[in-house]
Amino acid sequence: MSDTQQRIRQQQRVTELCAGMVRAVSGEGNLHFRGPRLHRGQEPLPWFAPHLHPSAESDDFGSFRGVADGLGLRLARSNAALHATLTPEDPTERFIFEMLEQFRVEALAPDAMPGMTRNLRHRHIQWSLDFHHSGMTDTARGLLIYAVAQICRARVTGQQVVEETEDMLEATRFGLSPLIGHALAGLRRDRADQTAYAAHARDIAHTVAGLLADAGDEGDAERNGKQADARRALFSLLADMDAEVGEAFTAAQAGRSQLLDSASGAYRIFTTAYDSVHDAATLARKEVLASHRERIDRRIADQGVNVARLARQLRALLSEPARDGWDGGQEDGHIDGRRLAQLVASPTERRLFRQERQSSVADCAVTFLIDCSGSMKAHAESVAMVVDVFARALEQAGVTSEVLGYTTGAWNGGRARREWQRAGRPSHPGRLNERCHIVFKGAETPWRRARQAMGALLKADLFREGIDGEAVEWACARLLAREESRKLLLVVSDGSPMDSATELANDAHYLEHHLRDVVARNEQGGRVQIGGIGVGLDLSPYYRCSQIVDIADSTGNTVFAELTGLIARLRR
Repeated sequence: MSDTQQRIRQQQRVTELCAGMVRAVSGEGNLHFRGPRLHRGQEPLPWFAPHLHPSAESDDFGSFRGVADGLGLRLARSNAALHATLTPEDPTERFIFEMLEQFRVEALAPDAMPGMTRNLRHRHIQWSLDFHHSGMTDTARGLLIYAVAQICRARVTGQQVVEETEDMLEATRFGLSPLIGHALAGLRRDRADQTAYAAHARDIAHTVAGLLADAGDEGDAERNGKQADARRALFSLLADMDAEVGEAFTAAQAGRSQLLDSASGAYRIFTTAYDSVHDAATLARKEVLASHRERIDRRIADQGVNVARLARQLRALLSEPARDGWDGGQEDGHIDGRRLAQLVASPTERRLFRQERQSSVADCAVTFLIDCSGSMKAHAESVAMVVDVFARALEQAGVTSEVLGYTTGAWNGGRARREWQRAGRPSHPGRLNERCHIVFKGAETPWRRARQAMGALLKADLFREGIDGEAVEWACARLLAREESRKLLLVVSDGSPMDSATELANDAHYLEHHLRDVVARNEQGGRVQIGGIGVGLDLSPYYRCSQIVDIADSTGNTVFAELTGLIARLRR
């Protein structure tokens, strides 16, 4: 396992623990992280304050615990609707106001939870030292923001300013005292009253915003030859906070489409005339499929996978107890009325009871949906090996499985794009390519009959472009048509949706936005549980539950243990 992979998995565990802490503190059960961003259901929440988004590379676990406690307190102790009506409009004032509101809720940490207070203090110190050591306090604007953060938090919480930088603050503190002293005293007094506190916070934010506008850092920056970098480094904080709090901002690594965000925005398809669904066995000659199948078998043999053991794990994971009749002639349990006459004939007879018999039933269907876009070609053999082994193990465990794929019928739009050109290139045509869906193994097809068709995963000319949202919708529809009570969809991909013709004819992130909408709609429906398997990539911007795997470098049963863990999380 590479160092990068270990780091990513450790961060995933930290994120899960932090999400649990935020839910516990806030009392809201529908909170979770997607990437670094906290969501309530499908709605992304603001960052609230600059110290609430730590770095996985530079911050320790204690900082993440402090952030989780801070977020939980913000949701539990701050009225969001009231806060929105009190927040200033000016971006700089809003930045300061948000920070002061966060200090207020952190000051309200319960006395019965001293560990929470320590976590919050630890995070504040770490952020403060990072801010200072980054060089931001070397400029007048940076020092002013830092001083306001230190002085206000110390006053609201009753804790000391960060000791390492206390001497540096004296001159700035002396200059601020006559300007914000009255409002500063009100922060501590009214910290339990959000409305009263906000009046003092707005006064401070207005005063500090004016001082920031008047601060003259330009000469210092020019002497250092770093004017642009200094301004960007400092005011990136303000820009980030402004974007996160602003109404039009949605922070998702996958991006959003303005077309789909508009009031009448709906995902469009220019034409479905050239869309197709293929049985994989028909895509290549039998001799070619046999050759590909041999390559997959050799790879499985080299991997040394214990399929029987994997099948037992999956059966234990996906099975549920079900009634399977009764066992009579027992010495305890439920009285068996058919044996009461025996009690009269033989008063000493004790085997008059029956017990309910239960067995494990895997009433579940699992679908693997494989991205067959061009970048996945390099991973085709590894993906085929993993999916084939899982299909075998699931069948042995009594679980229905299906293996699907998606690509496009042509590069750069193909016939659909040419038809659009002949129509005069109407604006915003929507999806503009030939969608191609492939069935490598159907739910009703035993693995032994489908194993030859699985070889088509190695057919190089299948790998073109990817329209992920429609593929996920198609796979979910197939699962919903099944009778099994539990339905799991695992999407295997190494990147974002990409179709060059669609992207050029619409706007940025059109397909990415649609994918997120499709996944969110099906997750909210609750009938299909969807997980993302990122081949060297974090798919959390699209899938609430995801797992990063390094298929090419994983040895032994490592990758299978990781995917089994993903299935376990989906089941929970």
